[in-house]
Amino acid sequence: MIIKPMVRNNICINSHPAGCAASVRKQIAYAARVLAGGKPAAEASAPGLPKLALILGCSTGYGLASRIAAAFGYGAVTVGVSFEKPATESKPGTPGYYNNLCFDRDAAGAGLVSKTLDGDAFSDNMKDLAVAAIKEAAAEAGIPAQADLVIYSLASPVRTDPKTGIMHRSVIKPIGKSYSGKTIDMMTAKIIESAAEPATEEEIANTVKVMGGEDWELWIEALDRAGVLAPAARTLAYTYIGPELSWEIYKNGTIGRAKEDLERAGKEINRSFASGGNSKRRAWISVNKALVTRASAVIPIIPFYVSCLFRVMKEQGLHEGCIEQIVRLYKDRLYSAEGREDPGNVPVDSENRIRIDDREMRKDIQEAVLERMAKTTEENVLELTDIEGFKHDFLEAHGFDVEGVDYDADINPAGNE
Repeated sequence: MIIKPMVRNNICINSHPAGCAASVRKQIAYAARVLAGGKPAAEASAPGLPKLALILGCSTGYGLASRIAAAFGYGAVTVGVSFEKPATESKPGTPGYYNNLCFDRDAAGAGLVSKTLDGDAFSDNMKDLAVAAIKEAAAEAGIPAQADLVIYSLASPVRTDPKTGIMHRSVIKPIGKSYSGKTIDMMTAKIIESAAEPATEEEIANTVKVMGGEDWELWIEALDRAGVLAPAARTLAYTYIGPELSWEIYKNGTIGRAKEDLERAGKEINRSFASGGNSKRRAWISVNKALVTRASAVIPIIPFYVSCLFRVMKEQGLHEGCIEQIVRLYKDRLYSAEGREDPGNVPVDSENRIRIDDREMRKDIQEAVLERMAKTTEENVLELTDIEGFKHDFLEAHGFDVEGVDYDADINPAGNE
């Protein structure tokens, strides 16, 4: 079939297998060049670098980039967990489905061991399957069956609590008062007003259940109990803070409340590590830069802010995508020369957070972004913002608008090459 993007209200409902593969390979090439120095991935490992990484939420965005950087940058064995919809004869699969296919195929070609699990990462059963996959992958690679890097990057609108069986659904809403603000329809470049009513207490609690830190804690407990968590294991979860202009809908809204719980969980995990006498184990929250994801495109004000941010950061030569962010996180923070020897040397802020949003939040960058947002109208939106770059990144996340891909070609939706 010939597959073209189908976008409705800033939501893309299909994906392109060849485009997804090309995008994954572009990220692989970057990680290999910067972290492995062009050496074969299987030979890239060194003391203090990860040998076996478990990536929870491995199929898109920061999770995918984290897996690519660990494998093709450091030669790590990787086990990935995600929940994706496969292709049928008449319908494409989800972008993550194709990303996982390409990753596993190229990892095998590079002599790297990888295992990808598809299913509900919140369930007890998936935790058991991941433990088994860690043991199997380690046996294939001839290394100890212990994960020394655990990335928690799950993004799901719903979560079924494994203890109660109750399904909880998250919402993106302000807390305490209604919200209204400008946003941009990336497909038309029209500036529109977006609004959201305040969340109920039940909606707040449900969002914390889905997007908070409880499941991260459960994963670490399950891995430790099964004996597959390395003595010097490092674990990270990702968050975003952003500028004050977005706080009503983000930091001070339901998402922000969930992210506060994620930080709580990180502190609890560190307390449990310390009480168990594991001085080399450590948990961090990494505060990352604003990027275009399948979710961010529908959060009020974010497309407007990000399109202005991209324009400013590109003009300053500071712009980064997912893979550039994660490579810098690994290279300059988590596995810097000092940090790989001692987790206490990993640079953090006063709240023990790794700040990879440092370039975005620079005073001069934020002042320039606010100035552009104030000046932007529908008449000059293409001149002052990078809405075209926002649109490109959004489409690329679904395998479209990728350089070198023939979108008029008849293609098998199964994603086989």
